[in-house]
Formats: sequence, C-alpha cells, structure tokens
Amino acid sequence: MTLAAGSRLGPYEILAPLGAGGMGEVYRGRDSRLEREVAVKVLPEHLAANPDALVRFEREAKAVAALSHPNILAIHDFGSEGGIAYAVTELLEGETLRRRLEGSVLGWTRAVEIAVAMAEGLAAAHSKGITHRDLKPENIFLTSDGRVKILDFGLARVATPAAGAHDAETMTEPGTVMGTPGYMSPEQVRGESARAPSDIFSLGCVLYEMIAGRRAFSRNTASETLSAILRDEPPEMAGSSRQVPAELQRAVTHCLEKNPGERFQSARDLAFALKAVSSSGAVPSPAPDKGIDSIAVLPFANLSRDPEADYLSDGLTESIMNSLARAPGLRVMPRSTVFRYKGKETDPQEAGRDLGVRAVLSGRVILRGETLVVSAELIDVTQQSQLWGERFNRKFADIFAIEEEIAGKISESLRGKLSGEEKKRLARRSTDDSEAYQLYLKGRHAFYKRTVGSLQQGLRYFQQAIERDPDYALAHSGICDSYALLSFVGVLRCRDAWVKCREAANRAVALDEDLAEAHASLAAVRACADWDWQSAGKEFRRAIELNPGYWQAHTWYAILALAPCGRHEEATAEIRKGLELEPLSPAVNHHAAMLFLASRRLDRAIECCRTALEFDPNFALAHVWRGMAYEGLGRFDEAIADLEKADQMFGESFPGSRAALAHALAAAGRRGEAERILEGLLRRAEDRYVDPFWLAYIHAGLGQADPAFHCLDRTLDDQGVTVIMLRYPGLDPLRQDPRFKKLLARLGLPET
Repeated sequence: MTLAAGSRLGPYEILAPLGAGGMGEVYRGRDSRLEREVAVKVLPEHLAANPDALVRFEREAKAVAALSHPNILAIHDFGSEGGIAYAVTELLEGETLRRRLEGSVLGWTRAVEIAVAMAEGLAAAHSKGITHRDLKPENIFLTSDGRVKILDFGLARVATPAAGAHDAETMTEPGTVMGTPGYMSPEQVRGESARAPSDIFSLGCVLYEMIAGRRAFSRNTASETLSAILRDEPPEMAGSSRQVPAELQRAVTHCLEKNPGERFQSARDLAFALKAVSSSGAVPSPAPDKGIDSIAVLPFANLSRDPEADYLSDGLTESIMNSLARAPGLRVMPRSTVFRYKGKETDPQEAGRDLGVRAVLSGRVILRGETLVVSAELIDVTQQSQLWGERFNRKFADIFAIEEEIAGKISESLRGKLSGEEKKRLARRSTDDSEAYQLYLKGRHAFYKRTVGSLQQGLRYFQQAIERDPDYALAHSGICDSYALLSFVGVLRCRDAWVKCREAANRAVALDEDLAEAHASLAAVRACADWDWQSAGKEFRRAIELNPGYWQAHTWYAILALAPCGRHEEATAEIRKGLELEPLSPAVNHHAAMLFLASRRLDRAIECCRTALEFDPNFALAHVWRGMAYEGLGRFDEAIADLEKADQMFGESFPGSRAALAHALAAAGRRGEAERILEGLLRRAEDRYVDPFWLAYIHAGLGQADPAFHCLDRTLDDQGVTVIMLRYPGLDPLRQDPRFKKLLARLGLPET
C-alpha cells in the first residue's frame, strides 16, 4: 500500500514518499494544526495485521517518546486511522551515515565527532533503560546543518522498573538472533539479552568502519560474518589509508572486546574517552617538505540526491583546482585526469599513488535549499596521514569564502604560510553574486558536454548570470565562446553570431584586463571573424601569459590562429602544451585531431580521436575527425562507419557530419549516395541556415569545382568559422585551382 500525495492520516497531510524499510514506509507530511512539515512513518500493509509487528511498532514510538535528546530522532505523535498505524517524527534533511560512507572517506576527526554524538544519544537512552540493539550506519542520520541523529528504535529493549534486570516488556526468546550481521555484539549473535555494552560494541563497529573505510567483521556470507564476530579480531586500522591517534585505536579496540564486561561500561565513559582523543589534537604528521609539490583534487561527490546538482560539485572541484594552480611551485593534476574518478568509490591513497602525486584532496557537497554543506580532507600520500580536514556548513551565498578557505588551507598545509600576494591570487574572483556564480557553474557544466543542446543550455545560463551581475567578466567570456561554437556546428549564421561574440569578448576584457578567458575569447573573434591573424596571436599570447594553465588558450591558438597560417610547428607546440595540461580531455584531443588533419598527420589525428572517445564515447566530433582521417588514408570502410556513427549521434543538428559522410562515400565510389545527401542538405538550406562550407566540401568530393568555389565564397561572406578547415585533405581537389589562391589571399593567409 502506497499513500497518495494529498491523502490524510488524522491531521497530517501526506506530501511525498521519503523511503521504506522493513518496519515502515516514511512520507513527508504536513501537520495542519501546527503548520509544519513532519515525517510520517506508516506500518507496511503486509505487517498491519501482524500483532507482533504492531507491538514492535508501538514499542518503538514509546521508546523514542520517552527520550528527549538532540542526538535522537524526536517523535511528535502516534496513532491509527482506517487500520493504518502511524508515527509522526521530526523531518530531517541530510543523509544517512551509510550514504555518507558510500560517497567518500571520512577523516578521523569527523568520525570521532559523529561517534561522540552517537555515544551521548545512547547515554540518554540507556539512562531510561532503553537499548537500541540495531545500531548501524543506516540508522545514523547526518543532517544538513551538521547534527547527528540516531534513528529506528524498532528493535529496542526496554527494561521496566518492575522487570528489574529482565526485559519483561520485550523479552526475546532464548536463542533468537536480532540485529544486523556485521554490527551485532557477540551476545546478540548468541541470542542472549542485549544491554548497554551491546550498543557500545555496535558503535565500535560503526566507528571502526568510519575510520578504516571498511567493516570490522565482513565476510562472504551472513553466517561467516556472525562467526567472525564471535571468534575473530578486526584487522588493524593502521592498514587503512589514514593515520589515527593511538588513543583512538585503543578506544575502538576497547569497544570491540568480546566479553561485555571488558568494554566501556557506559556510553558516557565512551563519549568522554573520545572527546579526550579529539581535544588532544590531530595526529602529528610529518612537516611538509619540499617534496610535496603536487596535488590531485578528486571530483567532489555530489550527495544532494539530485544529479542535476553535479554542476555544483564539479564546479567547486574546478574552482579549487584553478585557485591552487595559481600557487607557485605546486603542480595540480588536470581536470580530465582526475575526472576519471568521478562517480566512483575511490581510496584517495590509491588514487594518489596511481596519479603520482604527494597529496590528494577529496570532498563531498550537499545542497539543500539555501544550505550548502562541504566537507574536505587532504591526505599526504607518502606519509599516509591526514594533513587537513574540515566541514563547512554555510549558506550558499558563502560559497566564495568556502572555496577560498579550502584553497588557502591546502596551500598552507603543503607549502607553509602564504604571502599576502599569494593569498590575493588564491582569492581572486570575478563576481560577488553567489546566484550569478551558480548560474555560471551551470553554464560551464553544460558547455563542457559540447553537444548542440548543451551549448544552447550553457548560453542561457551565462546570459542569466549576466542578468544577475552585468559586470561578470567570466560569464561574458562564456557567452562569446558559446556563440562561437554554436556557429561552428551550424546552429547560427556566423556573421550574426560574431556580432554577439565581439560584443561579449570586448565587454569581458574591458571588465577584467587580467582575465585569461576574456583575452582568449577576444582572440577567437579576431581570428575567425576579423581574419586579423596577428592581433589574434597577440591576444592568445596574452591569455597564456596571464594563465599558462588555461588549456583552451593553447589549443585555440593552435587551430584558430597558427594552423590556418600554415605555422604547423608552432601550432603543434601549443597543442602539445594543451595535451600536457589536459591529456584525457575530449575537447583538447579533438582540437589536436583538427590540427593533425590540417598538417596531414592522419595517424596522430586518429590516435587523438581514440583517446577522446575512450574518455567520452558520446563525443560525436571525434567520430567526424577520425572518419576524415581514415578517408585520407584510403580506409574508406572505417571512414564511413565512423561518419555514419557521428551522423546518427548528431541527427539534424550538425550538417558537417553528414557532409563529411557524403565526401567519404564519394571517395569510396558510392557517388549516388553522396549526391542524395547533398540534395537533402540543399533542401534543408531552403528552410534553415546551413554553412555553405559543408556544401562546398561535398562538391569538392564529387569533383564539382564551380559550385564548390561558389559555396566557399558564400562562406567567406558569412564570416564562417569553418575557414579554419581550408587546409584539410578533403579540399585537395580544389587546391591547385587559381580560385583557391584568391580565397587564401582574401583571408590574408599564405598559400602554403
């Protein structure tokens, strides 16, 4: 039975489902009397007629109602209506500890904070004679504002005064095992009565898992796990990727004693011991030395329960990387390399060894309305120690301060105290409007995908950012770049797009003369729209001077300004630099493939396309360039297969893929098919814009020089960005015609 939104249980309106477990289905609800949102837990239909289940459900409500502690879920009401038993509790926003552990690692200091809160909550329960009996990460909730809550007292043992030492109210039959394998105490495994020390054992299992990154008693089957709890000791935590204080290791061992009498005898004692560990300070880690000169910032995990929030976790990762890249003497692993780890459970220690860096930063992001929770941990890979870790619980408007603090703390941890000028470079920002910044991050996230739809979406986000902050230079640069790429794929007429590109690029440079992205955007306009190759080179070099790590400045310089002028050696040097900065980036590799096509290094072009597709199989442009390269090598079947794949992926959005396919078909002797594609594009051009370059490309493949030159003249009239492709092998049939030399002269380009 599922309750529909809008249905009611007494005074409570059901709004939406939140989740389900063995003992209940939970819904977001609204208390009409007090006008507040609550959580409504309903006994499932298959248990509603079970007297034992009803007793347990009511027992949990009574057990929680008997408690009033900030670390225990608060219950507001309990009732039954229409045969449906329900309990009403406070509504929590955040995530379970289980989900938190699945997202990324915990630093030992944060693990201790959580364990202290758990111990204090248990102390309150134990003082009322209540034993939880099912403590595990699934039943620990971390709220968005930093609190820790113990959930689910469905298996609780309540010792009444009359029962004395016996739990008469909830007595379990001897030999009955209750709990969750992996977190049960030895006495629970044996079916004996479970008292306070049993919860302490379970808390020790949870604390061990938080610190070591693995479960204390994990075997292939449940029966083997239960046997391990009775007989085995957990592996040493020192074997994990994090160094922890000896006092903390002793505390965990003390929790996990097989004999209940040898454990901490009260949760208060455990809380006191853990607080002492925390107050003693962090593990003394080796002083940062000159060898710590490299770092990998792993993609921050998006734990917001909304995949659309990836823009924030990705954007925060990139912003921190960009800030650290400004710190002198610090090598920061490129985006394309570290983003291989996105969405994967990654041990920072292992990632650091794989990437060959001395330090690794990992983190996670939760966005709930206006609340932003960011946690980060910095690991010294060689010394296997935590250099720094912190949790930020702020309003989203404080995102700039969070980024600056993380970058500053990391840089200081690795390199010592920063100078005033270094701090200023790390804290450099292009807007103070957090909403504009959020829109910019969404824009860049869409822009990176490089599909027609994502480019259009990215442009809209950049424009919205400008509406929020008209002086946001980075967003103006993003607008220019978006229009440029949309004109390349044929969505916009280039002449119209360049007007908007020029306006946005000039505005960006005027707002921030020291912004590399602004100069690179302006350089693209100078090259592709103005054909002012000298001025374009000057702007590209200025961008690289301002930010040598800005890969797009290097690769655009190569394909937009150097390669069209036949300066292939210089272009190759810039492409090589781009590949050094972002070796696995599909965008960088597709730029490299474009250069190698122009310089007739077709095997290299194929290699770059292969790399791009390994990283992103949906990067359709790589199929286009590889198909062209295969055709140039006479490998027509492979060329046609790649270009048909690209055409399927683009559909109607990019005429270039269809034109390249027609060219390859003509080269393979399938002239009729090529002509049919040409006819289709000509009909399409009657209703919507088609860059005449692609029509010229097909005519060249068919050996039709006159219409080819007619279309190339129209491309120049339209200021088509595709003029950068005039040196591609597909136009070789036209190259000896005097009209081709006139085209180059009109563009101000040399003949060779």
